[in-house]
Amino acid sequence: MSIIWRAFDQSLHRMIAVKVLTASLHTDQGERVSVRSEARAAARFLHPDTIEIYDYGETVTPHGSLAAYVVMPLLDGTPLADRIEQGPLPWPEAAAIALRLARVLMAGHARGLVHRDVTAENVLLTGDGPKLLDFGIAAWAGDPEDDRGTPPYVAPERLLGAPTHPAVDVYALGVLLHTMLTGRRPYPETTWEEIEAVRRTAPPPRVPGVPHAVASLCQRCLAHRPEERPTAAEIVAGLNSALGAASMGRHVRRGVTVVGSAAVALSALLWFQQTGIQQGTLPQPSAGPPQQQQQQQDPVVAEPTAGVTAHYLESSPATAVTVEQAVTQFQSVLEARTPCGATDADVVLDLKQVLQTTVAPQGPYEITTENLRRKLSDRLREGRLAPACLSELQARLDDIEQALERD
Repeated sequence: MSIIWRAFDQSLHRMIAVKVLTASLHTDQGERVSVRSEARAAARFLHPDTIEIYDYGETVTPHGSLAAYVVMPLLDGTPLADRIEQGPLPWPEAAAIALRLARVLMAGHARGLVHRDVTAENVLLTGDGPKLLDFGIAAWAGDPEDDRGTPPYVAPERLLGAPTHPAVDVYALGVLLHTMLTGRRPYPETTWEEIEAVRRTAPPPRVPGVPHAVASLCQRCLAHRPEERPTAAEIVAGLNSALGAASMGRHVRRGVTVVGSAAVALSALLWFQQTGIQQGTLPQPSAGPPQQQQQQQDPVVAEPTAGVTAHYLESSPATAVTVEQAVTQFQSVLEARTPCGATDADVVLDLKQVLQTTVAPQGPYEITTENLRRKLSDRLREGRLAPACLSELQARLDDIEQALERD
């Protein structure tokens, strides 16, 4: 479709990327209007996980024909296709990438934009997370079918001339998620001729070795009939739920491990105490009433457990934190990879701004946290905040409220 050049913007003195469409526009006024309309639509679509459109233009090639070009930021990163070549991704990593891409598609679909070319080559892994490229060739939902797209990612209905629909992006995202999870695409065909020759009737392949919810969601995305596929918003909700459940499971397993280790240590201590007393190896008091000595010598099985537990709790009192400390803990959880790593950058920024207005560092702290709690609930309902992340942030809000009450 195009050639991408690294270029230098002489006006603003910055490095940029210039994408030149290799297909000549010739003198077809309709084609020129269509390409320009798509570029304008993409330029109006701003999302932190896609690329902004700086400019659009048309130029005369050395052969005398017209070619369109799009000017974009130049990003540093690794194509997702290169990462997949190294082998399948762990399912949480693949799900987190798909979640970010689904959020971009959800926002685009809400504006009537269909990407039409969601592929591993069009996803760039940057320091800020995955970025979906090539919204410059996006189309409006309902546009007539054309030959744009990458064959292995093309939905079956596009071969029948169906108009552009958000479901084609969902199918492509399903192909991409399957590829990330397995290291290979769900179907072997790679050319238009091979795809047109095959007629699939069996259910889409299912990814083994991943949570049931993730495997089912990926399989639904690959449904042959577009109406049977989930929407981008449903993908966001499903992946959020799966990642949240996995995160909570890790916390539970970690807690069980700690409790189990403490129980083993306590059992060993009691066993040594009992064995030592029976064998006379523990030091005995040198003086005291006979009844007191007898109480110290008799082994006790049930009471020490309660006694040790009570002593542990009493020796580890909760330290009251200040408002500043509680705010810092809230921000740390929000920025942590687990459990809030899949949260949109714009959501993180919004929550930080609301937090700052809620508890201004100069004090006094008179504003309540109700607004921030409402924000958290709204983001969860929108599918932009994982349940595990919400739980951790609410716990930190409890600390902030307690600190506010003390102040």
